[in-house]
Amino acid sequence: MDNIFFIGLMGAGKTTIGRLIAKQLGMVFYDSDYEIERKTGVKIPLIFELEGEAGFRKREAAMIEELCQLENMVMATGGGAILYPENRTLLKNNGKVIYLRANVHDLWQRTRNDKTRPLLQGGNLRQKLEQLHKVRDPIYTTLADYIVDTGAQSAADITNDIERLLSAENPQAAMVQEQPTASADKNHANPELKL
Repeated sequence: MDNIFFIGLMGAGKTTIGRLIAKQLGMVFYDSDYEIERKTGVKIPLIFELEGEAGFRKREAAMIEELCQLENMVMATGGGAILYPENRTLLKNNGKVIYLRANVHDLWQRTRNDKTRPLLQGGNLRQKLEQLHKVRDPIYTTLADYIVDTGAQSAADITNDIERLLSAENPQAAMVQEQPTASADKNHANPELKL
């Protein structure tokens, strides 16, 4: 099976869903932010503080390039990873890209008490999320092979639906399952799964 890359704004569920889908499909999971922290020995907020966003993005690009050399893996990218064209090319050329799309209200609910996300600190959180969504949503949408709307459903339900989507495209990797509850038009550039 192709590598799987999750993209989307912070709080969309990339790490949670990525871990679950990797386990379900017998693949290895990587979170690009965690791998940067592991390699540098410091947390992302400190990298932002010392090197700024540009310095962090360079580290992120190097990590994505390194991880894209691997096979049989699922990667949760940082929300801004798609800002660099080189990262978009790497993701598109090395696996299936799934955009976990969430509305701003849900993102706000999930991130409002999180102090570990540098781009969300200080000021009006909802406005920051709206601005990030406005800038990044068109990039996520264009890059994605699949778009999966997240909301109130459980992570397990989202994971099962994503597995059905991937299995429909790659029948030899499919396990025997019930019929999908949601469908995606495979002829559409970005099949969407509304959950």
